Amino acid sequence: MPSDHPSDSFASLFEQQPATASGRSFRVGDRLDVTVVRVGKNAVFVELDGKRQGFFEASDLLDENGQLTVAIGDRLTGHVVEMHEAQGMFRLARAMGKTHGVEGLEQARAAGLPVEGKVTGVNKGGVEVEVGGVRAFCPLGQLDVHFVQDVSTFVGQTLSFLVKEVKDNGRSVTLSRRALLEREAQEKFARIAESIVPGATLQGTITSVREFGAFVDLGGVEGMIPRSEIGHDRSVAVADVLKPGENVEVLVRDVKEAPAPEPGRGRGKPGPALKITLSLKALMANPWDELKAEEGQVVLGKVMRLQPFGAFVQIAPGIDGLLHVSETNKASPPVEGAEIVVLIKKIDREAKKVSLGLAPEGAVPGSRVEVAATAAAPKRAAIAVNAILEGVVEKIETFGLFVQLDGTTGRSGRGLVPNVETGLPRGTDLRKAFPEGTRVTVKVLETGEGKIRLSIRGAKEAEERAQYEEARSKVQGNQSFGSFGDLLKKAAEAKQGKKKK
Repeated sequence: MPSDHPSDSFASLFEQQPATASGRSFRVGDRLDVTVVRVGKNAVFVELDGKRQGFFEASDLLDENGQLTVAIGDRLTGHVVEMHEAQGMFRLARAMGKTHGVEGLEQARAAGLPVEGKVTGVNKGGVEVEVGGVRAFCPLGQLDVHFVQDVSTFVGQTLSFLVKEVKDNGRSVTLSRRALLEREAQEKFARIAESIVPGATLQGTITSVREFGAFVDLGGVEGMIPRSEIGHDRSVAVADVLKPGENVEVLVRDVKEAPAPEPGRGRGKPGPALKITLSLKALMANPWDELKAEEGQVVLGKVMRLQPFGAFVQIAPGIDGLLHVSETNKASPPVEGAEIVVLIKKIDREAKKVSLGLAPEGAVPGSRVEVAATAAAPKRAAIAVNAILEGVVEKIETFGLFVQLDGTTGRSGRGLVPNVETGLPRGTDLRKAFPEGTRVTVKVLETGEGKIRLSIRGAKEAEERAQYEEARSKVQGNQSFGSFGDLLKKAAEAKQGKKKK
């Protein structure tokens, strides 16, 4: 261990350094950001200003396990606690250490240096602290970064504080441990902030696991892995994959500023308010790249979830196919969680979609069935402006619906129905009105440049116009056509009459 007065043991080392031109003047108490240039057994040497070097006692940089973790190139923040300008020697420390008397406290306050003090008791509103023979006071709200349930647990502990105020010749000294913890968190964040950017791959430790995701410590800054980013298999619970204390490699998905928590609330973490979204899934192999199944293959799947338009069946880890309601047996509908033998009718790897059907009676997993024999493929209609076509809702976005037109696969036959073209009032929940898998009739409004613009409203208007023209053609002679509504009413009455006959 270094001696109590390391200046004697390290002076010779500094004398061996070549003389350099003088730079900025340093004073005891100055707070510096420095770079580690050499790691010794008893001391860690740092570069101060590109010309001069200083050192930390190794004992000042040990972690909670008593290990020295700094390496060459690391950035540290310290304070000048001892200097010999003639010898070019500057000793730095994380904290001022043990101060002596009111003068030492004044010096620490002016320089922003932490001081060590022992908590000796609890009184109304805070704790009493003995610092270098001086009695001081730390308010309860300044004892930690979060609410302290049992203040008595701090009694007898030696902690570091910042000196906030020295009054009446030292008879009134106010300390703050919270301010020091928050400052250290800010400094720690600043050292690693450059690496926390979208696309970066980082190492972290799981701190807690919730149903909606897992929190990860990235080295003093916390991020979260949402459940959707845990893995490709969405049926697996977060707690089955991750455990607190586990080390993980994650990819940074997004970094956003988050509202600061209200005083007395939040997770009790100091430092900048950031929302960091992380992903495990992004670093895993894509299950679509590993999928060996082919169209016409019979497989054993598991019903993962039911929807009004059909059932999603897992045919491989991380890959679900849609068994449309039209493909199910109404007498024996799918049951969530049950295994089911299905036939792969179509695989769209580009869109990551699988269409399923019930396997023919007697077919076993692994066998093959001619898909064309099970159902005739819908004939593709010409995708031209004003054409009236049918299709299936494949994806729902905030701005509209993506519809895969019958007889097409991939993007070349997928069009967008903007919100305004759905024919629904503004603010309608599209996911409820048009769940994925819903069949719709659309009118082609625009094509070109690889994009197709569709309209459900336009298709309905075209149908109404056709009904109007049909009713109009049945009006005899010079009889007044009447209103559009009257004609539609007559057309409806005529259809109703035919049904009665």
